[in-house]
Amino acid sequence: MHVTVSACWLGLSLGLLALGITAATTGSPATVEASVRAMKLFADWLLLPVAFLTLLSGLLLSLGTKWGLARYRWVYTKFWLTLATTTATVFALRPGVNSAVTAVAAGGPLPDAGDVLFGPVVSLSAYAFMTVISVLKPWGKTRRGRKRSQPFA
Repeated sequence: MHVTVSACWLGLSLGLLALGITAATTGSPATVEASVRAMKLFADWLLLPVAFLTLLSGLLLSLGTKWGLARYRWVYTKFWLTLATTTATVFALRPGVNSAVTAVAAGGPLPDAGDVLFGPVVSLSAYAFMTVISVLKPWGKTRRGRKRSQPFA
């Protein structure tokens, strides 16, 4: 389940980036409005549930396997990055998309391309990085992980 919802989050971010690029680069007001409205739909109905499922399934997976939450640096890094990107989705990406939709729906231009580009670029970079460290499993064990693996004397 964790791999599936993580892949969905990555795909949603890629879709948001494509829509954001379209909104920022097109000269057509109708296309800009359609793009930001689609972004709002993704952000309101799909992104948050997928983000929370990714966070929850990753937490449960880490606590229920040999990897643990704080035994390996790569797991610990993924947890904190997932928490940070989920928080950024709630407090930065969604408000930026909402302000873009409000401005464009009122007949104005896209107020700031950063509102629709910054969030997807950052999140896509973070998810690609987390995918790479999930495969490579770099950096070894944390101090806690090393203590737990030492035999009792």
